[in-house]
Amino acid sequence: MANDYFRFKQFTIWQSQCAMKVGTDGTLLGAWAHGGKTILDVGTGTGLIALMMAQRFPMAQVTGVDIDEMAYRQASENVDASSFRVSIMHRDFLEVDGCYQSIVSNPPYFESSLECPDDKRTLARHTASLSYHHLMQHAWSLLADDGELSIVIPTESKGRIEEEAALTGFFKSRECAVKTTPTKQPKRYLMAFRKHRVDEVERTEGVIEDAPKRRSAWYQALTQDFYL
Repeated sequence: MANDYFRFKQFTIWQSQCAMKVGTDGTLLGAWAHGGKTILDVGTGTGLIALMMAQRFPMAQVTGVDIDEMAYRQASENVDASSFRVSIMHRDFLEVDGCYQSIVSNPPYFESSLECPDDKRTLARHTASLSYHHLMQHAWSLLADDGELSIVIPTESKGRIEEEAALTGFFKSRECAVKTTPTKQPKRYLMAFRKHRVDEVERTEGVIEDAPKRRSAWYQALTQDFYL
């Protein structure tokens, strides 16, 4: 069973009311994504990524949005207990308006598997609550012309995301293949998209652990400002 809270260097994430707990995916994205003056975290959950972005970009106006009321309350409490300026909205992402230089999301990722009987986990994990098509379409409408959309997805969803991004008009700008260990195939991808074609897509690779229970130098460097 996950702990009720996860303590980072500059804030604590309480998570008992959220379906999706603090995990590697969110931490990776919060440490990897580019920022801007205005940042939107889609499906903020506990508020983890929003708080990480606020820590990394202290002059930014950071907003987190979640359709689930309990997640909204939990994220609000986590933000209120921190020293960072973050606004949390209880709203469907498709109803959000405005203009953002950075949009980040650890989106729902199960498309065809059986839905979880827990309604909260279904909202958080299955694309029935936010399809890749709608994520890309609305992110395009909210993203500034020079902005960047950053997401983290499982490897099996990579092709689907790339297809929807291309159909929307996005161009990939960065990609990081993340392996659990050096000998395994990538389990997840960090991906970033822009509205205009870049000269060359930045492609990198990272490994979480270089030995059992020993974080790699890459992962330590990426997350050193957050983990105790």
